[in-house]
Amino acid sequence: MPPISTDTRQLLFICSQNRWRSLTAERLFDGHPHYVARSAGTEPGARVRVTAGHLGWADAIFVMERKHADILRQKFAAELAGKPVICLRIPDKFQFLDHVLQDLLRERLQEHLGVNWL
Repeated sequence: MPPISTDTRQLLFICSQNRWRSLTAERLFDGHPHYVARSAGTEPGARVRVTAGHLGWADAIFVMERKHADILRQKFAAELAGKPVICLRIPDKFQFLDHVLQDLLRERLQEHLGVNWL
C-alpha cells in the first residue's frame, strides 16, 4: 500500500448494511492519489459496523440518508465533534457498483470535493 501523503483526506461512507451504497462509494476512491476511503454500516448485521475508531480516523463523514446521521449523533456524539457529517440523500434502492449509483455518488460528491476529485 502506498504511503499516505500529507495532503490526503480520509473519507468515511456510511449506510445501513455496508453492502451496496457505502461500499460502492469506497470503491470509487480505490487508488486515488488524494483521498483514502473506508465504509461502514449502522445496523447490527452490517458487513463492517461503524465504530468510534472509524469516526476518529475520518476527516469527513458521508452518510447516505438522514437516519444514518441521526444514529451516528446518538451513539457517537463526542467522536463527531468538529467533524463534517454530510448527507448525500441516496436511497436504499441500488445494488453494489450499480452504474446509476456510481453516477449519483459522483454528482453528489462533486459538490463537496470539487469538480476534479475523480
